[in-house]
Amino acid sequence: MLPCPIKYLLGFDCPGCGFQRSVLALLNGNFLQSFQLYPATIPFLLSLVAGLGTWAFKLNQEAKWLKAMYFFTGFVVVVSYLYKMLFHHIH
Repeated sequence: MLPCPIKYLLGFDCPGCGFQRSVLALLNGNFLQSFQLYPATIPFLLSLVAGLGTWAFKLNQEAKWLKAMYFFTGFVVVVSYLYKMLFHHIH
């Protein structure tokens, strides 16, 4: 696993901490553990695939549904990070 430079330098989790472990849990088929480690993993990966797909197939990259996916993913990242920081839910 790659160490988090923000956690190393500042001593607290960054908004992306837990993503690597979450992806590994997802690849092992453990969806619940993946969600518990980093709730934004699945929305992030879906947004990534959708964004790359629209770029690769030269589709409308300004589509509202794509922007909504990006916004939702960002919202999940922010809310889960605030929850982790406020309730000291650190892995």
